[in-house]
Amino acid sequence: MNLALHGLSGDIRQANSYYEDPHKAVGAFDYVMANPPFNVDKVKKDQIAGDKRFPFGLPKPDNANYLWIQEFYAALGPTGRAGFVMANSAGDAGHSEKEIRRQIIESGAVDVMVAISSNFFYTVTLPVTLWFLDKAKAGTPREDSVLFLDARHTYRQIDRAHRDFMPEQIEFLANVVRLYRGENVETLAGSEVLLKEHFPDGKYVDVAGLCKVAARTEIADQGWSLNPGRYTGSAVVSENDEDFTARLEELYEEFTRLSDDAEGLRSSVDTALLRILQS
Repeated sequence: MNLALHGLSGDIRQANSYYEDPHKAVGAFDYVMANPPFNVDKVKKDQIAGDKRFPFGLPKPDNANYLWIQEFYAALGPTGRAGFVMANSAGDAGHSEKEIRRQIIESGAVDVMVAISSNFFYTVTLPVTLWFLDKAKAGTPREDSVLFLDARHTYRQIDRAHRDFMPEQIEFLANVVRLYRGENVETLAGSEVLLKEHFPDGKYVDVAGLCKVAARTEIADQGWSLNPGRYTGSAVVSENDEDFTARLEELYEEFTRLSDDAEGLRSSVDTALLRILQS
């Protein structure tokens, strides 16, 4: 339906994206755009062990976020770009997921991370993060850096439970990225006022609460976090200003992740104790 609505043709096939690769996608695409389901569990990892679509290894928690991220990364050609939506928790996930994230960052492909407010989706209220990968960064001045954009306070309130972006807001956020990349800005949608307010000299600068370019060493110091709020200096949003349901879903998502980690640790401890008792 999306393809038809945008006047595009496509090669659509029925398959399970975890276990099947009908498009032979590894290294095949110039662009990837995706909105995968968050925090999928019960993926049969024994069926995907050694698959080239997961070059950085399989996450130990029963959570598919870092399977999706690797699929998108692996599908890109040498100069490919990807943009996708991901649960906020993926940017700070620990243990095996942190190790996978470190490898992705060290590959130099992570280009831009954008934090988005809650209530942008009709099916889920929690805030999300947009990931943008660019394998063409290699050999450029951006190779060892990532642009972090905090857009949680940039939106139009449609009604109590729904938000979206105005055209000038989308253009403004895109122009921040263009300035970071050294490209010409676009103002057809009316983003001149926002540009002049934040970048009066017409050149990229870090703006507290909005954007920050962080070197890879700084990201390493932050535990390989890709959470924009850690870098932009954004103020913590008051719970009174956030939809209660969105906050509850975000906390439950974090609780689920920690529970998965605890289950894995419990299994390791049980195994170790059993070996000691049997020796």
